[in-house]
Amino acid sequence: MLKSTDPRSTTTRAAALRVQELTPADVARWDAFVETCPVATFFHRAGWQTVIEQAFGHSTHFLLAEGPNGIEGVLPLARVRSVLFGHSLVSLPFCVYGGIAARTEEAFVALDNRARELARQHKVDYLEYRHMAPYHPDRPTKHLYVTFRKEMANEVEENLEAIPRKQRRMVRKGIKAGLVSEIDQDIDRFFPIYAANVHRMGTPVFSRRYFRILRTVFGDDCRILTVTDAGTPVASVLNFYFRDQVLPYYGGGTPRAREVAGYDFMYWEVMRRACESGLRIFDYGRSKRDTGSFSFKKNWGFEPQPLYYEYDLVRARTMPDVNPLNPKYRYFIQAWQRLPLSVANRVGPWLSRSLG
Repeated sequence: MLKSTDPRSTTTRAAALRVQELTPADVARWDAFVETCPVATFFHRAGWQTVIEQAFGHSTHFLLAEGPNGIEGVLPLARVRSVLFGHSLVSLPFCVYGGIAARTEEAFVALDNRARELARQHKVDYLEYRHMAPYHPDRPTKHLYVTFRKEMANEVEENLEAIPRKQRRMVRKGIKAGLVSEIDQDIDRFFPIYAANVHRMGTPVFSRRYFRILRTVFGDDCRILTVTDAGTPVASVLNFYFRDQVLPYYGGGTPRAREVAGYDFMYWEVMRRACESGLRIFDYGRSKRDTGSFSFKKNWGFEPQPLYYEYDLVRARTMPDVNPLNPKYRYFIQAWQRLPLSVANRVGPWLSRSLG
């Protein structure tokens, strides 16, 4: 965020900016801004409004701040009501990044002020920003998550050699096993693998409809890569593409995948294909500190970078602690794992809509 030398002039100009909600006529301008704003991410794209409203039924407030020269900042927000987890205004649920993307401090202030007004107007428990950098040191901040992002080399072989030796051995194991990667045009092979994977972890599954909507809304910027072993799918991952970046987002594997290094081969194939397409950043996404996925990503030679989930507490007195590491959810996770997969797949989408 840009810094102003005079807080009074920042406040005055922020008040002069026009903050409005996104309309269909603004979508192209919104996305053009996101495409060029340095701090914007894939999760700031206007399409998330359609995804969240249609797939989960949550109301949204996609705010843009505009001055004489056009859009200066955007803030995608969604309101999530949950009997279990409370009432929140979040930028952005179901997304690892979010918050305010602005070119000027005045736009940042104007959007923040409007978001806080909405939070109090709707009497939410808290307003949450999922920022990649600290902006509000005076607000409660959750330091549970980190992200793993790394610039790729220009050549495929350089990227392979950059993987630490032990992990590189696993990638080569998958290659020697004769695994093959393919790009799918639908979710038919991806979804059963993903659903069974999250069930084993004790997590409610998202609906098939959600993934179909993602593919429809984001098109070629949302692609599925599936790994097969002798023609049988063993692993699959849905990836997001933004500017020069690739972000593997939802993935899973069958028990066979562990035997043939299917996970390792899968992520290598995402990286290899991205490199060959001229992309520069491999974004492994968010992980909780000191978990299995955290260790897996470090083993690829990626260094954790802290994420800053900042809260403006409205009715709540403390930050929410909705995560599987919270001991109070342990028994729910164990019970969910014991459910038949068919039952979990029917009930899961109803529960997962509140787990943003």
